[in-house]
Amino acid sequence: MTASPHALELLAIAALAADSKQGDDLVALDVSGPLPLTDIFLLVTGRNERNVVSIAGEIEDKLIEAGSKPLRREGRQEGRWILLDFGDLVVHVFHEEDRMYYSLERLWKDCPAIPINLPVGRVAE
Repeated sequence: MTASPHALELLAIAALAADSKQGDDLVALDVSGPLPLTDIFLLVTGRNERNVVSIAGEIEDKLIEAGSKPLRREGRQEGRWILLDFGDLVVHVFHEEDRMYYSLERLWKDCPAIPINLPVGRVAE
């Protein structure tokens, strides 16, 4: 299976929102094969707790503006790992230390990466 067009649209909105708040190391993984409940994981790194909360808030705001409602959100209080579940897209915003510790890329290494297109000057893989 591959990610749905709707999931790819949500990914584009979320990636731009994360980039606008200086989210780093954006990685999108197509998890539609092993996970029947979602299509894409977007992983984003923030420099500190305040940045993590800011990135997650901007992503949530932009996706809500686009007509998607979050099904679930977790971790906002701590600001270390915030999970935003929008159904077809699940966003993980990590503090840089937690991103390295949990290493979701390694856990989901068999899932194909999805290219993320950002404005000129900022490129994510």
